[in-house]
Amino acid sequence: MNSIHKLLTLLFVLFISASCGEEKKEEEKVVRPISSQEVGLHGGENVRTFSGTSQTDEIINLSFRSGGIVSLFDMKLGQEVQKGQLLSKLDNVQSRLNYENAISSLNSAASQMNTAKLNLNRIRSLYEKGSSSLSDYEAAKNSYRTAKASHESAQRTVAIQQDQIQYGYLYAPADGIIASISTEINENVSAGQVIGVLNVSGDMEISLGLPESVINNVKKDMKTKISFSSIVNKEFQGRVSEVSPSLDNNTSTYPVRIIVVNPSEEIKSGMAANVTFDFTNESVVNDHIVVPAKAVGEDDKGNYVFLIVESEGLLRVKKQAVKIGNLTSEGFEISEGLKVGQKIATAGLQTLLDGQEVKL
Repeated sequence: MNSIHKLLTLLFVLFISASCGEEKKEEEKVVRPISSQEVGLHGGENVRTFSGTSQTDEIINLSFRSGGIVSLFDMKLGQEVQKGQLLSKLDNVQSRLNYENAISSLNSAASQMNTAKLNLNRIRSLYEKGSSSLSDYEAAKNSYRTAKASHESAQRTVAIQQDQIQYGYLYAPADGIIASISTEINENVSAGQVIGVLNVSGDMEISLGLPESVINNVKKDMKTKISFSSIVNKEFQGRVSEVSPSLDNNTSTYPVRIIVVNPSEEIKSGMAANVTFDFTNESVVNDHIVVPAKAVGEDDKGNYVFLIVESEGLLRVKKQAVKIGNLTSEGFEISEGLKVGQKIATAGLQTLLDGQEVKL
């Protein structure tokens, strides 16, 4: 009797384990991501969206013109600064020593020049009275000229050393906001080393790169639409401000800048942006539906596309038979089977199944 009881218990445990395993398998459902496109007319599907990054139209890298240890650092991320405001300074020990040495050299040169001048006046007086030779007079004049030149050189050195001291002070070159900081107080920095970045108060713009297939359609002052994934349900107007005539070798695209016409405080520098261009040419728009060639498949029943339909809150693909016409630069013209505004899959048709759940 005990053996039967143990056997029934074991079978029950195995059944529960199998059931849990089946439930886990059901939870591991993979929803395939696909690319899609809205069906449109020939010549009318020239609305393209590209990704870019927001930034202020003027960005200044802050740095000292001399090296030293940072003794004052009044900069914080997001801090608003005014033009002329002291942001940081160096200890300037070496510059001050050089300045003091220059002052000593200037005083010495001034003393030598005064002595040479007095000697020249004395020799001139003696020469005019016939008590001194012409060679002594010429030597005195040369000595004075040399002493005067040394004094002028010492004056220039003092001015240079004064500038070197000023190079140890960093002032805000314009009104703006501190965008980044790359040093701290008591750090040793070198001349030209960037210690922070200042976003100058001004227009906000979007920087992006466009491929050669569309760059000739982009003109200065062209209007665009801008959206940000971090700013929900808001669309901004843009205007093309700069179009580069040469290719950026690093990205293989043409740099373009878009000014945000109606900026907002919600737009921060460095945000990812989507810029939409409308390249539609009304003169070539006709009533023929066109889809990309890669979106059209073929089987023993003819040509087909995969429509994307929503069912019970889920997205599924539906195999839709179509009748194709001419092949244009935009794709196949469709004479039957599709309507403007429907969404179709544009890649991986060979692995899609009719009724399969997908995500965009």
